[in-house]
Amino acid sequence: MAEKLLIVLMNTDPVNSLAISEAFFQATVAASMEYEVEIVFTGRAGELARKGFAEKSYLQEGRTQSVYDLMKEAYEAGVKFKACSQAIEAWGDNLIPEIDETIGSAYLISEAMADGTVTFTY
Repeated sequence: MAEKLLIVLMNTDPVNSLAISEAFFQATVAASMEYEVEIVFTGRAGELARKGFAEKSYLQEGRTQSVYDLMKEAYEAGVKFKACSQAIEAWGDNLIPEIDETIGSAYLISEAMADGTVTFTY
């Protein structure tokens, strides 16, 4: 049985807050179930790791909960956030404080291929 959930945020447009929010909901639930959970920010979705971006994205018009609020809830539940070096090159290094580590492609591949890891991509 898998003990780790690896969520790769890569293809979903980070402006589409309803689409991206599901990854954070699932990560929070998995962490609360005591699974090890990592979210890797890369590609277009890597912009979510940049300070100020997710704070301005709300789940629905007129609501006060932002995507960043969901990210903080996931982080507080124990989800580890990692930013891929390619995303940092594209979006800059002014990262949210919740980013635990900067990683490269080799880390991402080795974790995705590891026994005991289930990988979701968004």
